[in-house]
Amino acid sequence: MRAFRQAMAAGDERLALRAAAILDKAKVLPSDARLILMTDAVRRGDWGGAQIQVDRIESEGAFDFLVPVMRAWIAFGARDGDPVAVLDAKRGSALAGAYAAEHRALLLAARGDVAESIAAVRATALIGGGRASALRLAVGARLAQSDRAKALALLEGGDASFAAARALVQAGKPVPGAIDSAAEGISTLFVRLASDIARERLSLLSISLARNALMLAPDSSAAEIAMSEALASGDYGDEALAMLAKVPADDPLSAGALTARIALLQKLGDTPGALKAAETAAAAPGAQAGDFARLGDARSQTGDHAGAAAAYARAIDLVGAGGGEAPWSLWLLRGSALERAGQWDKARPALQKAVALAPENAVVLNHLGYAQLERGENIEEAMRLVTRASALRPEDAAITDSLGWAYYLRGDLPRAIETLERAVKGDPGESAINEHLGDAYWAVGRRYEARYAWRSAMIFADSAALPRLKTKIDTGPADAKAR
Repeated sequence: MRAFRQAMAAGDERLALRAAAILDKAKVLPSDARLILMTDAVRRGDWGGAQIQVDRIESEGAFDFLVPVMRAWIAFGARDGDPVAVLDAKRGSALAGAYAAEHRALLLAARGDVAESIAAVRATALIGGGRASALRLAVGARLAQSDRAKALALLEGGDASFAAARALVQAGKPVPGAIDSAAEGISTLFVRLASDIARERLSLLSISLARNALMLAPDSSAAEIAMSEALASGDYGDEALAMLAKVPADDPLSAGALTARIALLQKLGDTPGALKAAETAAAAPGAQAGDFARLGDARSQTGDHAGAAAAYARAIDLVGAGGGEAPWSLWLLRGSALERAGQWDKARPALQKAVALAPENAVVLNHLGYAQLERGENIEEAMRLVTRASALRPEDAAITDSLGWAYYLRGDLPRAIETLERAVKGDPGESAINEHLGDAYWAVGRRYEARYAWRSAMIFADSAALPRLKTKIDTGPADAKAR
């Protein structure tokens, strides 16, 4: 078992297969290890052997939600009937249905049903996020082989990856990421699941899935990024960076790979390296809004908030120059950076712009509301903002804290204490919430409880807050209505 796990992490496919065969013979093969036996059969075109392994995967149960998609792609590879009919015949659970809906579009595109594949992509538009983008890119890449106009229409809009894909189509070049074979189709399935699992810190499983994806599609940038994410979740930092380096610069997914590289460098403590990578991308000819947004993120990590604000401003300008409206997220990032840089007069209009663009976004409402509360500015307006934010996200401890602090500043101490106690219950380790609760307790004469709350705040406080908290514990706040 240890040999199998190490082999999957290291990419020693022969050893992994050998170990899996031994475990299978001893009847102790883990469910994820059976996937490699199916993967090997698909690579060799042994469709009967692949079906046998899928039958066993289904009977074991752990990955039975993948079975409809795997059966459909095996039918496609074996040219055994209609793979879409196989997929539609038995979708099983809601989870299985979600995977099946995406792969229906991929199967239709792979067999050349242009109109139906586009309709299937449109039908899955509600899935949102990266999954929807990945599906559009994959189907667009396949359509580019036969119908450039429809490919361009499908790839309209989107982020830098879509712009790169459109440029390749317009230049008459192939777009990486097209799904043409059963191996590539099943690889895409494993990429999706590996990425989902990596976020849950299930590193052994995500590594196993991503390695299977790479075995099936060795040149897939999506599989390489998934493998990097899986390795990073298992604390194989250097190996994860090496995997990201394999993504070609002209691949539509290269921007995502760079973003992942910068995040990984920061996680590994190489903040200068992360900043240099972001600066290089932003300085390159044709740099786009996403490059400057990434630079802003990297500068924020170094504490250069003024520089981050300038990068976000450049990103906003580039979006506008292209005829678009910069998203609320960029305005929020710019406003936050300016606020941290001590430029509140410039930060306020940026945050107000974010609120205007996203009036029902609780995070945006809370940010502007709390920023004004901290400064004792526009208290009634700030109260309206945080009240609305709390109504939208009543379980969010940070927003509940803002509301409680607004009550405190208005002098409604009973409601402030009740609200802040709820916030502490929601996030007992948050220093600011405990400090606010301590201030509220002190204001009504509950001195013992106030000092207890401030001591709790000290546990996770940053170094700048420690002297203030210690003074409060020793003598109380200088002003019972101010931090």
